[in-house]
Amino acid sequence: MKKYWKDSSIRAVKTMAQTAVSLIGTNTVGITEVDWMAVLSVSALAGIVSLLMSVVNMPTEEEEE
Repeated sequence: MKKYWKDSSIRAVKTMAQTAVSLIGTNTVGITEVDWMAVLSVSALAGIVSLLMSVVNMPTEEEEE
């Protein structure tokens, strides 16, 4: 189960990074024009959703054996 949560956490961090990249790339000319609070907020939400999806897909005890 420890490996499962480690893998889920890595997936969540990757999701957060992908979300940040997609938000930064839209309508941005320079670093000062990025709404960093919005990027962090949406990226954090994406990470939480990723972890919740991991819970939904969590294997049962029978599936782990």
